[in-house]
Amino acid sequence: MAGLAGLLAAVLAGLGGLLVPALIARVPEPAGAPEPGDPAKETYAAIAATPGLGARAAVVSALAGGLVGAWVGWRVPLVGLVPLVPVCVALAVIDWRTRLLPRLVVLPATGALLVLVVLDALVLGEPSDLVRPLAGLVAARSFFWVLWRVHSAGMGFGDVRLAALVGLALGWLGWAELVVGMYAGFVLFAVPGLLVALVRRDRRVLRRAAPYGPFLVAGALAGVLVGPLVLPGLASG
Repeated sequence: MAGLAGLLAAVLAGLGGLLVPALIARVPEPAGAPEPGDPAKETYAAIAATPGLGARAAVVSALAGGLVGAWVGWRVPLVGLVPLVPVCVALAVIDWRTRLLPRLVVLPATGALLVLVVLDALVLGEPSDLVRPLAGLVAARSFFWVLWRVHSAGMGFGDVRLAALVGLALGWLGWAELVVGMYAGFVLFAVPGLLVALVRRDRRVLRRAAPYGPFLVAGALAGVLVGPLVLPGLASG
């Protein structure tokens, strides 16, 4: 049955991935001019027009969606996670190309997922079931807000918003997924930068703005897949 859930999730997420270029094209361009010394940002329309973007996004979304479906199975969170997969793919593409995470994508996705979380708890479960996902949202957002305040040169506030979305999604699944997923995203982002800084012997590498979104999304997927295996004691929480 888990295999069937994975197959269905792969198909639906893959179809959503085909819409990634359309989603990116509909995002309003950021207002204001670039900061002095910063290169001009690539427009969302130009990103959306990238040849083959839809096909590649569909493949990535299908693979990620299939893995999520197979691991989560026929649980209610799958209803929210499947459409979230192509949205996260779109955000990763935008962040990688522009170093921006548009709030007009992140905030509606967070709101929609929050509605599903509340309905799941109040209709199918218990009000206490809200504790874990809401704790994930608040903890992830608070932690990344502190990082943003301390090291704003290398992290944008969009990363804070995305962390809240990821924390909510992972917290809905379990404590193990939440802890491992957030930590994995941080490690995936930090380790390559540290290695480059060591090889070049240049600490300035660590102060440069870098796209954190793709690593946060990849870490979330890792949390879903291996969280209960790495922290089995939290898997039933």
